[in-house]
Amino acid sequence: MTVLYPNRKRSNFNHVNEDKSKIGNTYSNRGMSLEDDLNLTNLYYLSNGIANIHKKPTPIQIVKVDYPKRSAAVIREAYFKQPSTTDYNGIYKEKYIDFEAKETNNKSSFPLQNFHSHQIKHMQSVIKHGGIAFVILKFSMYNEIYFLKASDILAFWDRQENGGKKSISKAEVEQVGILIKTSYPDFVPYLKCIDELYQL
Repeated sequence: MTVLYPNRKRSNFNHVNEDKSKIGNTYSNRGMSLEDDLNLTNLYYLSNGIANIHKKPTPIQIVKVDYPKRSAAVIREAYFKQPSTTDYNGIYKEKYIDFEAKETNNKSSFPLQNFHSHQIKHMQSVIKHGGIAFVILKFSMYNEIYFLKASDILAFWDRQENGGKKSISKAEVEQVGILIKTSYPDFVPYLKCIDELYQL
């Protein structure tokens, strides 16, 4: 299905299969995206009463629909009604959790252009109101996943806004972030980072 952003740019819109029966088999497939792994992680957290965290739905406007069968409809074209904020939110140990998931094939840095100003403002607002905001960043070439506090992302963003570097080097990510060791059954156990950093 073709989905268009408010600026009419195209995007692939795919739903992740969250069938519990497939969790054990899926982990062996390391070709999965970070989003897939996080969806399985959150399903594990929810199923075991650990946390209630979900991927945020983005409202779409349907433009074109085909009806190959009388009982079925296929959406052929749609666009996002509004820009998204961050990818995930929910509750963990009575705290509001809000985070963005990013993935890069770059070996040495993460371009800040992958963030949008409205996402930065959203994370600032979450922090202001006492929530926990962060970014989970994957360097795909190394299969490494890092937990970065939103406050660190905001500092790098401010540096860029003041004429500094337009990217975060991998060395900087390693310095301020926490390397998340993937595992089974919780896949990307990012809540351990929250426990460590925020003493929950």
